[in-house]
Amino acid sequence: MQVHNDVYPADPAQLQSLMEKGPSGPIFMVNLLKFKDKAEYEDGRETSLTGREAYNIYGRAVTALLPTFGGRAVFAADVTFLSLGRVEELWDEIAIAAYPERAAMVRMSMSPEWREMSVHRTAGLKGQLNIESVLTPDMMPDWLARIAAEVGSGS
Repeated sequence: MQVHNDVYPADPAQLQSLMEKGPSGPIFMVNLLKFKDKAEYEDGRETSLTGREAYNIYGRAVTALLPTFGGRAVFAADVTFLSLGRVEELWDEIAIAAYPERAAMVRMSMSPEWREMSVHRTAGLKGQLNIESVLTPDMMPDWLARIAAEVGSGS
């Protein structure tokens, strides 16, 4: 398996698929994040921030923005160990966000608010994998069912 971290979608087919309806009901977007050692802003501004610190500015802002689009931050943690499989380099962090449907995530990422805050995301990220996932009712613990119901109802 080859893995290629990106910061923005570059494959036209992947971008086209992102614009399709997607699965019905809530989605959980798993984000595998790799940070730059030092933040690099596209506008050339000087900064002493690390990539993680710049991304955390984005992370706090997007966490506050998610409910506007019916979503919510579910989980974020540092990656500390790979217990199975092999990769050249581990990701630094994993984050999971829930959305009522794929279109809500797309709308958020096209909003002026998201574009404004995303300068910190771009400055901090070396690369990222976003993995859309859906829960199957028979495998869903109660606490996660409550989150799925909340984002599924738009509350």
